[in-house]
Amino acid sequence: MSAATGSVRTSVAAECARRRAVPPGEAAAVQAAEVSEPPEVSEVAGVPEHSQADSADLERERLAAQVEELSAEVGQLRQALETRPVIDQARGMVMALAPCDAEAAWQVLVRVSQHSNIKLRSVAAALVAGAEGTPVPKPVRKNLAAALHRMRTSRG
Repeated sequence: MSAATGSVRTSVAAECARRRAVPPGEAAAVQAAEVSEPPEVSEVAGVPEHSQADSADLERERLAAQVEELSAEVGQLRQALETRPVIDQARGMVMALAPCDAEAAWQVLVRVSQHSNIKLRSVAAALVAGAEGTPVPKPVRKNLAAALHRMRTSRG
């Protein structure tokens, strides 16, 4: 006997036992309810069909959310790879302007970015472009001077 046949026989036996347990006066009401509302659940190997569909839908939603999350992460990583060289060049420029280590130069760039309300990668690009002859925007220039001044005075 297969597992599916066994579960069908078990459910038929359970249904017969349930019907025997209903008092005679209520049997007609139970049968009328069963006739008017066909069962929505058919069992396959002991798992309700709607439960399988629900779990498949949930799994699809979970996978779609995971794909969306991973796509966003890949986009962020690609952007980081593209901007990393420019940020490192700007960090080197700050290290040369105010003799300091790489961490202090990073903090200067972060400070300039926050105080000028410009993304760090854009600040770095403006500094690198400034070294090549393009004018550095006034907010970046002003906040860079203030950050470098603060760093020099805090060491002295």
